[in-house]
Amino acid sequence: MSYRLQFRRYRLPFRAPLRTAHGRWAEREGLLVQLANAAGVTGYGEAAPIPWFGTETVDEAVAACRDLGEIVDDARLDALPARLVCLRNALAAARTDHAKLTPAHPHLGMAALLPVGRAALTQIAAKAEAGFRVFKWKVGVGDAKDELGLLDDVCGALPGGAKLRLDANGAWDRRQAERWLERCADRPVEFVEQPCLAQPTDSAAQARKVDDLLLGLAGDYPTPLALDESLNGEGAVERWLRAGWPGVFVVKPALLGDAKATLARLALAKAAVVFSSALETRVGAQAALRAAFAWPGEPRALGFGVWPLFVDGRFDGPYTGPFLHWEDVARINPEVLWNALG
Repeated sequence: MSYRLQFRRYRLPFRAPLRTAHGRWAEREGLLVQLANAAGVTGYGEAAPIPWFGTETVDEAVAACRDLGEIVDDARLDALPARLVCLRNALAAARTDHAKLTPAHPHLGMAALLPVGRAALTQIAAKAEAGFRVFKWKVGVGDAKDELGLLDDVCGALPGGAKLRLDANGAWDRRQAERWLERCADRPVEFVEQPCLAQPTDSAAQARKVDDLLLGLAGDYPTPLALDESLNGEGAVERWLRAGWPGVFVVKPALLGDAKATLARLALAKAAVVFSSALETRVGAQAALRAAFAWPGEPRALGFGVWPLFVDGRFDGPYTGPFLHWEDVARINPEVLWNALG
């Protein structure tokens, strides 16, 4: 099938800069793509790269769109290089007949995202009152000793029966990870996400050592571990499945070149999966959430509690309380955002 391809780049400032183990993040860059076929059916997708996660850059995605030209067909789109994971994902979403999608769940739970450091303690009570029972706390951002000292205060502030997810974004070395996992053993911690991470500058041998470290930590401590950044790159999910990863897979569909095939493989393996935001606009969020609602495995609280995120609220995803309903996802109209960028 042939399509008319158009794309529009965006640069959207966050309402407040984000602090992560990768540094300060003040704005989101990406592009929306539009594919229109001869029958007049138009589809939209979003490429929202995060280069330090191992994706292409926005400039590379834009250059690839220019190289494709205005008239494309399925063969040319399928032949895009595998490294253009976000663009491939966007074009696949724009070609999908969403009318045929049937959700496996009418609603899904949501994890409440807490601010870093001591500020987390100021928000737990209000989020608990709103009904949240799963909380995510970013660590590995400030002083490791101070953060570890806060763990009991954060756990103590949680409502009864609540669970805490810790996300280190790969900031710890072996000893730091071991200290945290020793402390987490008898705390209400659902899992520790990406405690260690191979850096882009590491050699293949060093990267394998980090992978072995993660597998070793997963086997040595009772608190489950989750992979996030380690799942990025072509074939990464399959590699961890072959390695027998016993923990959780935190999946950002927006960063998967072939999300449909990857999720099918995870479902076949009966993997524990948590769907998470890549801080994309509502166009990319809709595509990712469609995948989450269609997931046939055990539903786990979503990692999409990130909005309000942008200064321009038109680009935020659906309002997320302790639960997100399918109807809120289905009613998103990507054309509105497309026109906003025109």
